[in-house]
Amino acid sequence: MANTHYLTKEGRKKIQEELIILRGEKRRDLAARLRSAIQMGDLSENADYIAAKEEQGFLEGRIQELEYLLKYAEIIDNDQNTNHEVHIGSTVTIQEGDYDPETYYIVGSKEADPRNGRISNESPIGTALIGAKVGDEVVVKTPVGNIRLKILKIE
Repeated sequence: MANTHYLTKEGRKKIQEELIILRGEKRRDLAARLRSAIQMGDLSENADYIAAKEEQGFLEGRIQELEYLLKYAEIIDNDQNTNHEVHIGSTVTIQEGDYDPETYYIVGSKEADPRNGRISNESPIGTALIGAKVGDEVVVKTPVGNIRLKILKIE
């Protein structure tokens, strides 16, 4: 059974753009490398040929992975979301105790990039925030213990 993957519109666009490059330019370049390596003769000891074949396997695997993601993706439509509670696609400002507030964009796991403020709905913080409202305090279970976060703003 297929798993649903949540993607933003921007995330879907990035995947579609990567697929275009992989199916076109990257495949053509790799085919040229393979032709060149084959023309060198004796394939059993041809390091260029072996490397190109391995790269071809990775390339085709990546293409299949991206096609699968797009096939089973649920696109997050931020235009229809309300700011009443946290959901995938929300931008949430939170605060832990006396620390400075932090803002995160809740995305699906395939688009998560915590260093750039994009956290997965499946992460401990993301899971705790889903469904919460402004003013709520949520408890996040982490490996080092529980932390309490107050929701200051949802966009």
